[in-house]
Amino acid sequence: MTTDRIRLQGMQFFGYHGTLPEERTLGQRFVVDVELHCDLRDAGRSDDLAQTVDYSEVYRQVRSIVEGEPARLTETVAERIATAVLAAHPRVEAVAVTVAKPQVRLGDTVLAGSAVEILRRRADLSGA
Repeated sequence: MTTDRIRLQGMQFFGYHGTLPEERTLGQRFVVDVELHCDLRDAGRSDDLAQTVDYSEVYRQVRSIVEGEPARLTETVAERIATAVLAAHPRVEAVAVTVAKPQVRLGDTVLAGSAVEILRRRADLSGA
């Protein structure tokens, strides 16, 4: 896997994901980081957007997923993002996705937040 990366950090969206009825009714803020592992040498040499991953497209994909169909688990949201990115961007060898929920109520306390982080490799998906 290449050591080159494109990072989209701190993307904030409002979604209705969670296991509690309040989360699915009232919604909440989600903060998403996506790290794209891809070879950036051709892009760096050519200064050509076609030789890299247009991260405005990745942003739109992430936004559509987080603001879209509710899921019970944050893990499901992260998996949807990783799958969509790998499907739409053949230059991406692997994608790391972090989905965080700030200010999470847990019993009688409030956590600063909770997060799920996953790493999916194209090679793992294709069975190679």
